[in-house]
Amino acid sequence: MRGAAFLTSATAVVMLGACATTPVGLPPVSVTALAETVPVGTAAQDAADDPAIWRNAANPAASLIVATDKKAGLYVYGLDGAIRSFSEAGLVNNVDLAEVPGHGVIVVASDRNDLTAARLQFHRLDPATGTLTLLGTAPGGAGEGYGLCLGQAGGVLRVYSVLKQGGIHEYRVDPGAPGSVPVLTAERVLSVATQPEGCVVDHRNGALYVGEEVRGLWRFIAGETAGELVAPIDNQYLVADLEGVALAPSGTDGGYLVASSQGDNAYAVFRLPGMEPVGRFRITAGEFGSAEETDGIDLILGNFGPDYPAGLFVAQDGQNEPAAQNFKLVSWAAVKAALGLE
Repeated sequence: MRGAAFLTSATAVVMLGACATTPVGLPPVSVTALAETVPVGTAAQDAADDPAIWRNAANPAASLIVATDKKAGLYVYGLDGAIRSFSEAGLVNNVDLAEVPGHGVIVVASDRNDLTAARLQFHRLDPATGTLTLLGTAPGGAGEGYGLCLGQAGGVLRVYSVLKQGGIHEYRVDPGAPGSVPVLTAERVLSVATQPEGCVVDHRNGALYVGEEVRGLWRFIAGETAGELVAPIDNQYLVADLEGVALAPSGTDGGYLVASSQGDNAYAVFRLPGMEPVGRFRITAGEFGSAEETDGIDLILGNFGPDYPAGLFVAQDGQNEPAAQNFKLVSWAAVKAALGLE
């Protein structure tokens, strides 16, 4: 079509504008939230950020969600979304938790109150009351604290302090005496070239997955310092910014990894261990609102009651107008059904 070679200046401007539009990935399937949390207390700001789920194996309905208001502190929510407690922790960005024999449920948050020196806040969660008790803080590396995750591989608890400048500090955690401040031993220092945030550890083999927001998802094998880019930003499955990451393990090395494709309000799902993409989903409006611009996510498998028989997925909602930001609760069974996963 020879005529296509002759463009008016107006046509050229339109085409250039089209090339500059925000990328959109492959069409996602839709799921809806079955509950949502009370909005965080910091209104009209980007404040809600990251959730961590504690599953009550003895009474799934009494499970809890710890989540950050990164301008103010830590909330504890029930599965009904109601607030169980709030702790004034200041500028805390990401959060994770682990059950430690003899020490209960330990909650760790990335402390950004000093933007030049990251710290790690250690709390103990009381499952009966849904309250947090501050155990103390420990250094998390020179730079601005940002992402954070915990790993329990081989019976050893480790915390990963992800700095905004690209460094990832690994510490071995000695819980010490019950109620005391844990003692950290520095192990590896890892890095990515640009800003990272979300991370998750595969407890089966110690592999660490870290999201570099504009480049993609990295995997660091236990004990090694060089990472592998296992899921790049491709504007198909992942659209920048890449934010939260979570795991749904199965067997010795199978299952799925879920990542927040914040750039187009979706979540990408990859099959482990090979990280083959299997699909994308989006939280759309139903009884509760949709979720957009998601930062942190968490996913825990197991029975959480009749609404969540196979697991619970929690996502931060960055646009919860007219209210402040909050967190949406989704059935993992619904996600698997929508994607046609086994």
